Amino acid sequence: MPLPIVLVPHPHVRSDPNVLGGSPYVLGSRVPVRRLWAFYRSGASVERILKRYPQLGAAKVFDALAFAFDNEEVVAADMAREDDFLARAGQKPPRKSLNPEQIELPFLGSTSDTPPEAPEAPERPAARGPRARR
Repeated sequence: MPLPIVLVPHPHVRSDPNVLGGSPYVLGSRVPVRRLWAFYRSGASVERILKRYPQLGAAKVFDALAFAFDNEEVVAADMAREDDFLARAGQKPPRKSLNPEQIELPFLGSTSDTPPEAPEAPERPAARGPRARR
């Protein structure tokens, strides 16, 4: 299923039929715009997206999101195409949540923006000097 025509091109986004099946992606990576858009629309902040994709940098993330705003029809069609592909492959499409607290990012292990603190080790009794032999 071909995607609609891109109405507003952006410098950091490309769409090539030989890369990711023609899905718009961030230049210099294989990150599809639909992925960034899905995170953003689910309530993830740009800072959180940058933590997930640090290799992109702020300019590329902002440009990809601007591309999605300018070409919503293209991105919506790309997301629908992905859902259709997953359904044909026997997989469930990703759940779309509007609650940002439910977004699981694998590098954090929790929904907060800070890594979990290590549990404090139990306190050991102080070491004693050598025992005197009797």
